[in-house]
Amino acid sequence: MSYGMDTSNSRPLDVSIIGIGQTQVAEHWSVSLRHLALKAIQAALADAGVKKVGALYVGNMTAGTLSHQQHLGAMLADFAGLRGVEAVTIEAAEASGGAAVRQAVLAVQSGVVDLAMAVGVEKVTDMVGSSATMAQTNSMDADYESVHGITAAALGALLMRRYMHEHGVGLADFAGFSVNAHANAEGNPFAMYRRAISVDTYLQAPLVADPVNLFDSAPAGDGAAAVIVCRTERARDMVPHPVRVAASALATDAPAVHDRRDPLYLAAANLAAGRAYMAAGIGPDQLNLLELHDSFTVMVALQLEAAGFAPRGGGWILAGNGDIARQGRIPISTHGGLKARGDAGGATGVYQLVEVVQQLRGTAGRCQVPDPHWGMALNLGGAGGTAVAHVLERLV
Repeated sequence: MSYGMDTSNSRPLDVSIIGIGQTQVAEHWSVSLRHLALKAIQAALADAGVKKVGALYVGNMTAGTLSHQQHLGAMLADFAGLRGVEAVTIEAAEASGGAAVRQAVLAVQSGVVDLAMAVGVEKVTDMVGSSATMAQTNSMDADYESVHGITAAALGALLMRRYMHEHGVGLADFAGFSVNAHANAEGNPFAMYRRAISVDTYLQAPLVADPVNLFDSAPAGDGAAAVIVCRTERARDMVPHPVRVAASALATDAPAVHDRRDPLYLAAANLAAGRAYMAAGIGPDQLNLLELHDSFTVMVALQLEAAGFAPRGGGWILAGNGDIARQGRIPISTHGGLKARGDAGGATGVYQLVEVVQQLRGTAGRCQVPDPHWGMALNLGGAGGTAVAHVLERLV
């Protein structure tokens, strides 16, 4: 499989993650966006054993619409006691968190910043109903998609129906993705839904947008997560178990699905994953876990195909053959994924990296994958218009 590899990203990144923090994904009705971010920031600072960073990159998608708040970089830096540091907001729809981490990595790699933090934060419950739905369509093409009334769920339904038609699969063939996510979330205290489901429960769920049912679609929630990065040689002296960022890559595709050559091919995910593999010097067969963007079950199948774990049209097979379980060939959604941990919009990519770090540190508790060395986080914006891939390595 070709990943469209770019040799400009081929050298290893001597950057490591030394601190992580997160809040539970939930409906935080009484907690403001700034307080959610503060909790994650303070937790990451404490985990790294530092009091300040040189730069703060904020990943967010909907604050301007739902919280009526822009200028998050300055606001959160000030509120967290970091007034004066470089701080900006990074926006790439649902991939904003992953993009913010990439900016932190690049800042440290450049030598301009010694310590950089990326925090992803989202507060989607400030509005409900059509206002919230409309805000979540901002990742689509406004002129050619959302103007016609299409929603994220409707787009997921169109992709799922097309996938079922082209590859001859039924709804039950996707069940394993949701069952796996919910089973893993039972052990994650930060997850929104910590309850296992059965295949029968999945099949009996009400429809959201035919054929997408309630358990095909990730629930939106409020949350914040943060990571702190520094150069690896310094990281080893600061914390007992730094986790190396072996690769960081970002790629784009047409935001509007109808503008792509093949609606069932996630070109941006393929490019980002391929560039990350090349930079890390590994292939997909060497990864021990994958945190992917399971906003809809069909998107899981498409990402598994794009990232080299299944042939075209074969991603759905992994839902039922045990490969994606914690003991399987490529464990996914090990803390519940978006499906059960909750979809925290622009914070999602940072949550994914926090979870991969926990796995590589061996501190994932009941979610732990056996003895992992390599992990990838694959974060999507929209229906794959942006893809951010990070490969992390356990240092020994």
